[in-house]
This record gives sequence, structure tokens and C-alpha cells, in this order.
Amino acid sequence: MSIKTSLPQDSAHLHVNGAARYTDDIPTPANSVHLAFGLAQIAHGTIEAMNLDAVRAAEGVVAVYTAEDLPFANDVSPSPYLEPMLCTGEVHFHGQPLFIVAADTHLQARRAARLAEVSYAEKPAILSIDQAIAAKSQFEEPQVFSKGDADSAIAAAEHTLSGSIEIGGQEHFYLESHVALALPQDDTGIEVHSSTQHPSEIQHKVAESIGVPMHDVRVVCRRMGGGFGGKESQGNAPAVACSIVAKLTNRPASMRYDRDDDMMVTGKRHDFRIAYRVGFDAAGQIAGVEFTQYARCGWAQDLSLSIADRAMFHADNAYFLPHAHIVSHRLRTHTVSNTAFRGFGGPQGVVGIERVIDEIAHYLGKDPLSVRKVNFYAPFAENRGQTTPYHMEVTDCVIGDMVDHLEKTSDYQQRKAEIAEWNDKNPVLKKGIALTPVKFGISFTFTQLNQAGALVHVYQDGTVQINHGGTEMGQGLYVKMAQVAAEEFGLPMSAIRHTATDTSKVPNTSPTAASSGSDMNGMAVKYACEEIKARLRNFLMEKYNCSEADTGFYDGMVWVAKMGAVTKLPFKDVALQAYQARIGLSATGYYATPKVVWDRAAGSGHPFYYFAYGAACSEVVIDTLTGENRILRSDLLLDAGKSLNPAMDIGQLEGGFVQGAGWLTTEELVWDDHGRLRTHAPSTYKIPAVSCRPKVMNSALWHDGENREDTIHRSKAVGEPPLILGISVLLALSDAIGAAGGESYPALNAPATAEQVLRQISR
Repeated sequence: MSIKTSLPQDSAHLHVNGAARYTDDIPTPANSVHLAFGLAQIAHGTIEAMNLDAVRAAEGVVAVYTAEDLPFANDVSPSPYLEPMLCTGEVHFHGQPLFIVAADTHLQARRAARLAEVSYAEKPAILSIDQAIAAKSQFEEPQVFSKGDADSAIAAAEHTLSGSIEIGGQEHFYLESHVALALPQDDTGIEVHSSTQHPSEIQHKVAESIGVPMHDVRVVCRRMGGGFGGKESQGNAPAVACSIVAKLTNRPASMRYDRDDDMMVTGKRHDFRIAYRVGFDAAGQIAGVEFTQYARCGWAQDLSLSIADRAMFHADNAYFLPHAHIVSHRLRTHTVSNTAFRGFGGPQGVVGIERVIDEIAHYLGKDPLSVRKVNFYAPFAENRGQTTPYHMEVTDCVIGDMVDHLEKTSDYQQRKAEIAEWNDKNPVLKKGIALTPVKFGISFTFTQLNQAGALVHVYQDGTVQINHGGTEMGQGLYVKMAQVAAEEFGLPMSAIRHTATDTSKVPNTSPTAASSGSDMNGMAVKYACEEIKARLRNFLMEKYNCSEADTGFYDGMVWVAKMGAVTKLPFKDVALQAYQARIGLSATGYYATPKVVWDRAAGSGHPFYYFAYGAACSEVVIDTLTGENRILRSDLLLDAGKSLNPAMDIGQLEGGFVQGAGWLTTEELVWDDHGRLRTHAPSTYKIPAVSCRPKVMNSALWHDGENREDTIHRSKAVGEPPLILGISVLLALSDAIGAAGGESYPALNAPATAEQVLRQISR
């Protein structure tokens, strides 16, 4: 069996010995130029004058380009709304690209870019959520999901609460920064190597920028050094800049953001404010809830509308809300345009409802886990027609069983009692514990993206090459797709070769995002393999006068049964014979996700093919004198269905959890009053280190997992749901603060830095 087997990532050995080639490792021709952006030094205003003479005269500079020098489109937006790559006169955020420098070396380009003399007419900048609300600065009218009559349900409820929570953004901090290389080809063609999650988006924007049709642009991506959503749309600018300069100079052009520049000019996870009002009974069961979500989107739309939509989709998390009213405001500010980040707005929506559950429990003096349980969606075996706030029926819920299982395996109840005893005896160090669930919808809510293609070749020596539209960013997509092909042909993994994602092989690719990479591309690969197998079977049926049922592909052999006797033929021999008989051994596969329908205007439909589930139990300790804290133990459980590769999925589970915990505890983005990002380097922005990992981390896949929908081998998506499990750490910190004293609810905002924790203790 190739599937359901733990195998290492396809490039693991290359990562270990340093031989894995990334975009910036591709040898550049001797006549290449290297690019850098010149960046704005104000957050909002107009350019009065820009003297670039010193830039042009700097050592090694080949050319300098402003927006006026661009030959065609000056747009890198992934949305229908314009997002100029280079400033056209009005500055919208501190760090906005003003011009491009092309030089003989990367260092020369960076140095020259800093020699520009720019004078501005500075204007007041809208930087915060409060300022945007006051100025009514938004991209569209507020979106609304409404189910039942939340206002009346809250008014009639036995108990009510209201409040709000601030949720900070997050820097992607992929190890490989944004990088692109453009190589002019014959006639009007151009080849672009880009570190991107969305090669077809790069192809589209490059074609527009140099005035050629898409078939003249080839985009290739072998691997990325991390993406996390940050390379879904933000790779457009460097790829477009390189392509324009390559065309104008007829020389290869490359661009690599330094870490500081990358953090300055690329979007982050959207920071949110979520206000809430809820009515509930004595058991904590919610009768009605209202959420008002405010998302700080930045200066351009990018993917913000869909991201804010996704936050609304996940405002229920794993809880049945009989009456719900959700309003979302998409705020425009003079900050970098925020973008996709693992979970795509979903984690922010989940934080909102988990805060509500936690505060209800505190108000009632109950264990938060008991309140969670009484509000869970019913299991599929007891489906009562329960629907989400967007009117989709939940028919696959397993969260109750999963939480019960984790409660036992994590010794939650016993540890909670032990923690209470500890806290009674220790006046300075206080512990806290929380067990939280996740229900995450799997599909793109932009329906047209739910499609994928694949190309599979079988060579006459019996080896196989596969290609598809998904990109590899370290998550193990390529090895899973190779496992699918190996399973179909009954071949060892050594017979399968996976090539770089390439728009000249598979066109019109969707981004590798929304946790859909394995689901969609796996089915496309499977369909392509099945097409070739069908041709081989027809060939064998004619040659051996047997039926289709008499053929099989196992253990590197093709089995042919006739008259009770089984003939085993090496797959390579059958491939050669089929080639000699002029049988086509190449096929494409195409897959479109079924059942996905969404009416955005009505706020109703079936936007997700299925839901993925998980749960986490985390224990923390805080120092009440300093706010310093540690994660002592985390128990993680994820429903991966029938996992294609358990080792890869466990890796995603643990990595996602730590990234989610980092977002909610240490990763603080700070802008000053002038709109300058002050946390723009590892020295000032704190991602989790190895030492931040829980001292004890127990990770497992749900043993009863199986997708009820017809996904690739009944597996489930694993990319984004684990990040949301990091919420258990935030709520465990809140529990520990509560143990430090005080009757009011410890309304902990995120990120819960040591300063934030100390502030709550001292309130």
C-alpha cells in the first residue's frame, strides 16, 4: 500500500544536506540584473517631487523605472480592483514601492534605492480600527449573515453578556522571503520562476504587465521555503517587476526581498475587533448571539473581502447557534494591504465564539468544557437538521466524540483538579488549562477556484512522471500525490517522479490554499492515472482475451487472470508493449469539487464540501510578578479522515498548533503613530522558537476518522485546522489569570504577550 503510509517529504533528504534548490538558488545568466524597490517613507500623502539622479548614478545601476515608465498594466491586485505595483502619485502606506532599481548585483540595487530624494505633502493617515470606524473608511457595505431572530432570543434569555476582544495580526515569517526570476525567451515569450502558491495568478499578472497573452508566459515553482498564505497573492509584485525589467532590458532579471523589506511591504494576517452580545440559560446553552466583526484590511483589497467572509463562516466554530446575527466591516486603512494567512480569516472568527463560551462559563461558575459540550452540533448519527448561521446543514459532526476521547486521554478532569490544588498553594506561579474544539469548512468560498488539473506520463520503461497545479511549500503535497499515483499503478514510490509545478503543463491552476491541495489535485492525479489504466486494460483484454475484472495492478506487476490461471507481467513490460502497440501513455485529469454552492448576496448556501474537526487541551503556567508564561503540555487530536500520509499530517498538526499559539501569545505587530512598522525583523518580532514548544506534546490522528464525502481515498484536509487549536493556549492563559484573583472575567486580548498577561493580572 502506498497510501495511508507514513513516508518522508519528497525533498527531506535534500533539505537535510542543503541541496534542495529554491528559486534564488537557480543559477542566473552572467548578464542578469537584480532589482530592488525604492520605498515610501510616509503612510499617507502625495509625492511633490522625486529626484532619482543619485539613484541612476549609483555604482552598478543599469536602469531605474517609475510608474510612468511601465509599458502596460501597473497592477498586481488579485481582486478586480486596481492595486498599483508602483505609486502613481498618492502614497497609501509606509513602505509602498515608488520605483524599481535594476543593478548588476542585489546589494548595489538595495544601496541605490536608498539614495532617492523624495518630498511629500503629508496627509493624516488612518491607521487603526478606531480611526477607520470614525472615518467610515471601508471597502464595501457591511456584510450580514442572519439566522432566526437573535435580538429577540437574547432579550428573552435567562442570562445575557456583552463584550469585545482585540485580535492582533501575524507576520508569515516564511524562511524563504519573496523571490522571482524572469528569463526572456524567443519572440515575445518569458519564463518566470517564482516562489508562489498561485502560479496561474503570476502568469495572469505578468501577461498583463508586459502586454502579451497568457500562452507567452510560463511560470514554474519547484518548491517554496514556506508560504502560509503569504505567497498566494503577494508574489505578484516581484514577479511582475522582474518580468517588466527583463522585457525592457532584454536581460534576465531577479528580485529577492531582504527580510526587513519583506516584512515592510507584504501583507499580514488581518487584525480584528469582535464585539458580541449573547443570551444563554443556566446550563450555558446559547439561545442567541450577535457578533460585529471589524477587520483591518489595509490600503488595498487584495483578498480581504473573502477573508472577512471566512471569519463570518467560522463565527459558530463547532457550536449550534439557533439564532445568530453576524455583521462584518471591512475597514480601509493606510497600512500594508493585509492578505491570506493560514486559516484565511477563519481563526479570527473562531476566537470570537470561543471567547463567548469562556466568558459564559466564568459567569455561571462552570467548567468551560461543560459549556462547550452543551452547545456542540449534534453528531451525524443524531442529525437534527441543525444549520450554520449561513444556513448550511451540518451532517458530518464528530466533535462530541473527539472531545470526549481527548478529555480522557489528556486526563483533563484529573489535571484540572490538580491545577486547582497547585494554585491554592502557590501565590506567584499560577497554572491554567483549556480544552477547545475546531470545526473548519473545506473548500474555496470563491466557487470557481474549486477545480484542479493533472498531467501524468507513463514511459516505456514503466516509470511515471506526474504534474498538477498544486505547489509544494514544505507541507508534503508532492509526496502525497506521488503516493496516489503509486497506489493507482501498483508501483513502488521509486517509480514515480514528481516535477515542478508549471503553467505550461497544467493550465488555469487554483492557488494551493484553503487546505484543498491534496483534495483537489489528488483526485485530478487519480483520474489521469485511471485513464491510462483503462487504456492498458483494453490493450490487455484484447491481447489475452480476458475481461476487465481479470486485470489488476499490484506490487509492480500487472496481473492477468484467464481460465483460473494468473499471469504476472512486470509493469515495465506492459508499458513497453503498449507503447509498441501505439497505445497512448499520457493523460490529463480534471476534478471539480461537487456540492459547492454559495450565494454571497443572500448569505446562504453550501460553501463547503465537508468539515474537518480537531481538539486540543493545553496547560500553561504564568508568573504573576512578570507575566512571563510557558506552555507545559498540549494534547492534540485531528480528524484527517483516512490519512494519505500520517507522518505528514502529524507534522501539519504540530506545526500548525505551534504557529497558532505563536499568533495568540508572542507575535506582536507594532506600528507607530506615523504608520511605520516597528517590528520588522527577528530582533523585534517574536515567532515561536524550539524553546516555546510545549514541554510535553502528545499528537494523534482521530482513530475513527473517515470522510463521509467522496474525497481522495476518504482523507480530510489538514493544512489550516491545526492552527486554530492554538486557541487552547490563549484560553488556558486566561484560566491561569483567573486563578490569580479577582472576580471579573480576565478579558485577555491577543496576542497575550507577557505584558498583556501582567496587565490583566494587575487590573
